[in-house]
Amino acid sequence: MSELQTLRATRESYDAIAPTYAQLFHDSLRDRPLERALLSAFAELVRANGDGEVADLGCGPGYVTAHLHGLGLNAFGVDASPVMVELAREAHPGLRFEVGSMAALDIEDGALGGVLSRWSVIHTPPQDVPAVLAEIARVLAPGGHLLVGFPATDGPHHETQAYDHAVVTAYRWSPDRLAGLLRDHGLAEAARTVIEPKPTDQRQFQEVQLLVCKAQTSIT
Repeated sequence: MSELQTLRATRESYDAIAPTYAQLFHDSLRDRPLERALLSAFAELVRANGDGEVADLGCGPGYVTAHLHGLGLNAFGVDASPVMVELAREAHPGLRFEVGSMAALDIEDGALGGVLSRWSVIHTPPQDVPAVLAEIARVLAPGGHLLVGFPATDGPHHETQAYDHAVVTAYRWSPDRLAGLLRDHGLAEAARTVIEPKPTDQRQFQEVQLLVCKAQTSIT
């Protein structure tokens, strides 16, 4: 499947379930204190580097974008699903939401102080992820931060693993492998968290958050 076909399939799948998704996950950060703490640290780092705009890539119905705004960031959301974007605009009329692709962002070079990618790379086929990371590196200002979350593979011997996501095929990543790709694009790892699954979780995957910083003098 080509990159365009993958994007279309993902967009159509999320369009179809957008209202249900928004209802189920509108308050998903409530029971995730560690993730809230990471978002707070991310916000503090962005503000310390000049307080530039922050893009929430794969923003869905916008609840995390709104959370970032509540942390004092000038945040806006981007999502491939027009229905998700419409729901986000209805729920958060004071914020900006745009339809777009992570692989071709309508954002100027070095314009952003931060990027949040919360599980938004999981539907991108592994061979296409480097292009997404290059685009993120392009739009980040020197010293800007990216916080990227994703499910981990079963171990370092698996660089990626596909799994049957409820919406459309998704991929798990070795944290070291994804960190290496980020480093190739001038995005150096500053911190890493690994959250173990609860025994009652349907999927027994570790959740990984990588906090990375764009070099002051970029190689991209």
